[in-house]
Amino acid sequence: MKVAVLDIKGKETGRKVDLSDDVFGIEPNEHAIYLDVKQYLAHQRQGTHKSKERAEIAGSTRKIKKQKGTGTARAGSIKSPVFRGGGRIFGPRPKDYTQKLNKNVKRLARKSALSIKSKEKALVVVEDFNFEAPKTKDFVAFLTSLGIENKKSLIVLGDTNNNVYLSSRNLERSEVVTNSELNTYKIVNATNVVFTESALEGIESNLKK
Repeated sequence: MKVAVLDIKGKETGRKVDLSDDVFGIEPNEHAIYLDVKQYLAHQRQGTHKSKERAEIAGSTRKIKKQKGTGTARAGSIKSPVFRGGGRIFGPRPKDYTQKLNKNVKRLARKSALSIKSKEKALVVVEDFNFEAPKTKDFVAFLTSLGIENKKSLIVLGDTNNNVYLSSRNLERSEVVTNSELNTYKIVNATNVVFTESALEGIESNLKK
């Protein structure tokens, strides 16, 4: 499939790039997308949640009242979970949420997500660009020229570009990544995906393996 290459002002350059059917034209595997997104979200969890149980509470260990004759329940420690300030019963403990996923499944998931965006006409290819200085105004003008200023957008660069990255950092609906940082969740989460020409070459070479 051929796609027109646009410049930074959103106008056609007269050139076209051929999107590989092996990456942008496969039959999407939704289950692979689900597994990859699930793994990504699980890996965002720190797993440092912890509450103190009765053995970890600082407090006296004396028996707080006699065993019999009070007319109330027996109580042996102020650290009991039934008292205010006591330990928590079966509280959360630190846990590792990482999940293992086969590389081939991850590759299939990314190709499936890109193929869906391609079918939805939500992919844009622009020539490599740069800003003279980090300015949010310049980045907003770039998005406006593409007609995606009010949509969730993902801009994929071939290499790290601080001026472009810093220009986009104040915009909640836009994110800039390099082709090595691209993952299934970011593709699915964006309404429109914008590739620079150099990023497109790197992605196709990685996903064709």
